Amino acid sequence: MLNFKKLPKGFTLIELLVVIGILGILLAIVLIAINPAAQFAQANNTARTNDVNTILNAVHQYGADHKGNLVALGLPTAPDPALEIMGGVGNPGGADVCALLSPDYVSLFPVDPDGPNNGAAVGDCTADYQTAYFIVKDASGRITVSAPSAETVRGVAPVISVTR
Repeated sequence: MLNFKKLPKGFTLIELLVVIGILGILLAIVLIAINPAAQFAQANNTARTNDVNTILNAVHQYGADHKGNLVALGLPTAPDPALEIMGGVGNPGGADVCALLSPDYVSLFPVDPDGPNNGAAVGDCTADYQTAYFIVKDASGRITVSAPSAETVRGVAPVISVTR
């Protein structure tokens, strides 16, 4: 008859610590490769680019419907500085274009992702609002919408500005 020794079952403490150490090193390498902070910054900058294009498209649609007359929008003309798109009683002095563009040309008026209300879009243009986006018209009638609060990604600070 064969005599089988009873072998110990399970892992030793050393084996478990080695596996945990290897998993920790792999996790650190993956986190460094992914860099979540850079991913969030890049996502916010993409949202800013989309918002700037949305606002500019809405302004041009408004202009097309009003035979090119943008006077009602009250846009500053260069060399005057660009005005922040904001409005309401508590925010005088901005370019208050929300009520003219929303809801006909844009359903909710976009706001910078890191801006007021955690980037929640403006639904009520009669209340105080700020977008952290700027708008200006040059002497030839070209309109520029910009997002000056773009985040630096991997050492590069992008300029988010569209002119048409």
